Amino acid sequence: MVKVDKEAVKKKGTGFISEFKDFVLKGNVMDMAIGVIIGTAFADIVNALTEDFINPVIGLLGGADVAGEVVIKTLTDGTKISLNYGHFITQVINFLIMAFVLFLLLKMFNKIIDAGKKKLIKEKEEEAKKSDEVVLLEEIRDLLKKQNKK
Repeated sequence: MVKVDKEAVKKKGTGFISEFKDFVLKGNVMDMAIGVIIGTAFADIVNALTEDFINPVIGLLGGADVAGEVVIKTLTDGTKISLNYGHFITQVINFLIMAFVLFLLLKMFNKIIDAGKKKLIKEKEEEAKKSDEVVLLEEIRDLLKKQNKK
């Protein structure tokens, strides 16, 4: 849930319209809109791939009509009641392609995130390491403490 700063809304103007404007102009909503548009375009590409390339290949290899249907009953006026299994198969193939591509994207994204985290951890470890000068000074301090105790 996005929290809207009420003080900022009061300064810019009052009312529902200015709150809505603040909400819409935040980055998350714009990013989401861009994601939906790109996702829709990607779905169209996957549909074209499935219908124009994969289904004909399946039809050639299996000898089956992927866009086929099974007529259950023909009514007296000529209307056919049928099961369109071809459309279902096409949608299953589309889903599998989309899921696979999203899996690959997520895997790549996680690798990038992990690499960034490892780099930060390495930088923190390097910062935590003491320089040679500090180590020498600590040794001198420890030797001086031992001498003072004697």
